[in-house]
Order: sequence, then C-alpha cells, then structure tokens
Amino acid sequence: MPAFADRSLRNPGKHGIVTGVRNLVRENLRFFVWATLAGLALRLTFFFLLPRVTDDSHLYADIARNWLQHGIYGITDSNQIVATFSRLPGYPAFLAAIFAVFGIGNYNAVLLIQIAIDLATCFLIGDLARRTISDRSAKAAFLLSALCPFLANYASAALTETLEIFFTALALNLAVAALDSKMERNRYWAGCGFAIAACILLRPDGGLLLAAVGVYLGIRVLGGIRASVPPQAFVRAGLLVAFCALAPLSPWGWRNWHTLHQVQFLAPRYANQQDEFVPMGFNRWVRTWIADYVSTEEIYWNVPGESVDPGKLPDRAFDSAEQRAQTVAAFDAYNKENQITPTIDAQFDGLAARRIRAHPFRYYVQLPLLKIIDMWMRPRTELLPPDSRWYEFNDDLRWQVLAISLGLINLGYVLAACAGLLLRCRQIAWVGLPLVFVVLRSLFLGSLENPESRYTLECYPAIIWFAASLWTLGSQRVLQSGQDST
Repeated sequence: MPAFADRSLRNPGKHGIVTGVRNLVRENLRFFVWATLAGLALRLTFFFLLPRVTDDSHLYADIARNWLQHGIYGITDSNQIVATFSRLPGYPAFLAAIFAVFGIGNYNAVLLIQIAIDLATCFLIGDLARRTISDRSAKAAFLLSALCPFLANYASAALTETLEIFFTALALNLAVAALDSKMERNRYWAGCGFAIAACILLRPDGGLLLAAVGVYLGIRVLGGIRASVPPQAFVRAGLLVAFCALAPLSPWGWRNWHTLHQVQFLAPRYANQQDEFVPMGFNRWVRTWIADYVSTEEIYWNVPGESVDPGKLPDRAFDSAEQRAQTVAAFDAYNKENQITPTIDAQFDGLAARRIRAHPFRYYVQLPLLKIIDMWMRPRTELLPPDSRWYEFNDDLRWQVLAISLGLINLGYVLAACAGLLLRCRQIAWVGLPLVFVVLRSLFLGSLENPESRYTLECYPAIIWFAASLWTLGSQRVLQSGQDST
C-alpha cells in the first residue's frame, strides 16, 4: 500500500458508521468539540431569533394532534376531523411522538430535537467524506455542514426538511458502506433502503433517492466497471434496496384503501384532499411562464383563496396583447370568488395549449432550466425577513445585507462543489452516486410549478461532500482492489 500525505487514507471504508465516526472524533477531539459548539451556536441563534412555524407546520401539527388524541389521521375542518391522505405520515408521526412526551403543540421541543438531528447530519456528511476521500476532507465536510446557515435555518422551522436531509445523508452513507464492503454486506443495502423509506414517508419526492440508487447500480451493471464483483451482485443489491424502501409504504397504502377507498401509496402531487378539485389547466398555464420564486410567492400560492394582481405577472406570461387581455379576463373572473371553477380552469388550459404549441422549446427546455438555476442560486431567504425581491434593493438595509450575504454564501458552496468535481473527481470514491442524485433531483424540480430553493437542500449533503474534496491536499484515497472512483 503506497504512502500518502494524509495518514487516514488507509481503507476508510472498513469501519461501520458509528465506529468510523467515533474513531475520527477521538483522533480529532478538540476540532470536533469546537466545530460542534459553533454549529450549535449557529442553530440556537436561529432558534431564539428567527424560529418559524408556518401554515404547513400547523397543518402537520393538526394531523398529529388528531392522530394522537382521536386515533384519526385527519385534518380539522369546521370543527370536524376529516380523514386525509394529503400529507404522508412521516412528519406527523414525528410531531405526535414529541407532543406525546412534551405536550401538544410544544414547537420548542420539536425545534430543539431537530437541531440535535441536524448536528447528527453533520457527522453523517463528515463520515461520507471520510469513507470516500480522507480524514482531512471529513473534517472539512463536518465544518461546512456545521456552519451552513441554510441547514441551520431549517432546523429551527417546523417543516420536513431537517429530517429529510438527515435520512438522505444516512442513505448515501449506508450505500457507500455497502459499496466499500465489495457488495458483501446486505445489511448496509437494507439500511439504505429503510433510510430511503423514511425519506419517502416524509415527502413523496424522497423516492428520487431510490431512483438515483437504482440508476447508479444499473450503470455499474451495464458498464461492467468492477470485474471483481459480478453484475448479479448489483442487481440483488438494487432489488433489496427497492424492497426495503417500498415495503414500509404498504401500511399507508392499505390505510388509504381501507379508510378512503382510494389506491394511494404516496401523497397527491398537489397535496389535495380526495374530493378536492385540482385546477390542472391553471397549473399547466403556470408552467408556461413561471421561472422564479417571486412568482410562486406572488401568484401561484394565492390560488385558490386570495386575489391575484395580474400586474405582477412578468412579460413572459404573455405572447401577445390578445393573450394578455384573455389572461387578465380569466383572473378578473377568478378574483370575484377567489376560486378556480372548471370554466376558469378551461380558459387557462386553452391559454396554456396555445403557448406550448407556439413555443415548445421554451416550455420543455428553457423554463425548466431557468427554474433549476433559480432554485440553486437564490439567497435562500424564504424563511427570513428579507423581501423576496431583494434584487430591487428597496428593502431595509440590514435585510438587504443579509440577503446578499446569504446569496454569496450559497454561491460559495455551489462553486466549491463544482470545483471539487472538476479538480478532484477521481479522488472521490463512488462519486457517481451523489452526482446521479443531484442531476435527477434537479431535473425533477424543473418540472414543478413552484420553484422553491428549499427543494434543493436535500442535495446539500452531496454538495458539501463534493466541496470537501478540495481539502485533500492532492492526496488520493486508497481504493480497494478493483475499485474505481466512480
């Protein structure tokens, strides 16, 4: 075995997650103590100064409360509990467990536990770098995670993101551990599958991680990259992950069939009730022009329930003066009741059909690409005081400075990740797995009507993983016999 500058490049994949992290921390105790305290201080700053309990938080809590107190997985409507499948049971179950111990509606307990989970995520990301690059990169990954303001911000928000990111990092870590074991430890693949199941039970788009694992294993089978491992080993691993990821959905699917008489193994794409009208024509029309979070906040979220000012629509929402007049007329009809009726929905659908027919490249390529860029590059201030139109420089100076600072920090993380991929790609073992995940998730996000930067946070374990490779000092991880870096 050749000698390298970083003494930790000695087969880092031979330990389990807990053992590997414990050894790394023991060897660098002072660093991890101070880095953990810094990460905790950052998260507590958000907890004390800017905690967030949103409308979605109240909806999840309502389901948790009804489930806990009445045994009904449902929402409160006109003082009656109505069974629902509009939200998956992962986060309500998390809230119900905390409410059972600390009291109904105790959001402080929720946020403090999420902070602890988020700090655990930092250790998982550090272990990913340890396994695939070096101890030096593991320390960098931990510090980048601990001091990441975006992870810290959402840890103090009663939303699914913190748990989703934790289980994403756990699934990636277990997959890498399984790959490092020369495919001989099925318990790692099973654990990866169950971690993905947790992602799916929190949010339906958690299934993209399962798709990424499947695609990556399929590429390895078709490419014949590792001669030391037969292709059928990757096939068996993929089947095991898929079974463990999907089997936990069975009780949820059975409950929906038994209680609501509908086949529903996830949650509806538009989080609607089973008998709720979904304005598909309006949603289709929105996809013909929306490209940024501002339009999501000012237009898309207002429908239904709130009036819409057509004057806030960007110029790209119209192809002609006639189209502008038809769009304004449709919104005038909507604003009378603040409801999308089938007739109004048909008007928007007609507008969408004409716009797509006239500009298919814009609809299928240009706008999805712009949405992906917007979700990745915005300052991520959606939970913070800065105005969403920060770029107009008409906000309070302190919030303007905060928005620009966060924008630069986000840009720094993304550029560091890109630099890591470009300069150190072959020094990151199994780099294809997180790369496939980031690409698949980004492509999926480009198809949404509501570009929100929080949807890319699930990719941040991979982003930090890539960025940490810049701290290898030119060293390369010792790869096991027959193993390559992709």
